[in-house]
Amino acid sequence: MPSIHSSPFHQMETSSFSSLLQHTTNQEKRSKTPRGITAGGILKMFKLLPMLTSGCKMVTLLARQRKNLLTDNATTGTLFGHRRGRVSLAIQEDPHRPPIFVIELPMSSSAFQKELASDIVRLSLESETKTSKKKVLEEFVWGVYCNGRKYGYSIRRKQMTDDEFHVMQSLRGVSMGTGVIPGLSEKDTTIDGELTYMRARFEKVVGSKDSEAYHMINPEGAEDGQELSIFFVRVH
Repeated sequence: MPSIHSSPFHQMETSSFSSLLQHTTNQEKRSKTPRGITAGGILKMFKLLPMLTSGCKMVTLLARQRKNLLTDNATTGTLFGHRRGRVSLAIQEDPHRPPIFVIELPMSSSAFQKELASDIVRLSLESETKTSKKKVLEEFVWGVYCNGRKYGYSIRRKQMTDDEFHVMQSLRGVSMGTGVIPGLSEKDTTIDGELTYMRARFEKVVGSKDSEAYHMINPEGAEDGQELSIFFVRVH
């Protein structure tokens, strides 16, 4: 793991930081995904998306299913965006309900693809709020880091955009995977490129009232899978 000098992690309490980092993805419970598909495989497939155009029909069919496909309590995390646009992050406690957190990151899709070249991907969001009356994910302004590199600031959405709502609706029946979603209009697709997504299940770990982490769940036995963790830290 690279040295994280610009990351907010050094400002956290030692106990909270240790609690968040101890939950590695290789120790998670089995995910309800088809055999042979690992969380690391999802990241690898996401890197190949510029060469893939299939998956649209499958996503559409899954979105039409009304029966709840997911019954466990794992959190669902989705990273998505147009190829020539920015990456957005949505976190859902239930993929059939609106996200509890949506934000457009100050990272282009190409920059995020480069970060995925690492075996370990640490995406961290830091809030510099002076109050702790809100829950961590209720804060609005976030500094965004990926693998120790600061990319800038973003503001959490109060309401989803049309594109974001379209993605959430299209992926209601998808628990884990990567693919391409038909855009809302041909014009958007022509200008910004295809709308791609990566969705996975995450274990939520609460380090303190000011820190939470979400670790991507690997199926049992997926020891060689890449790791993806998302950290939310409130710094006073």
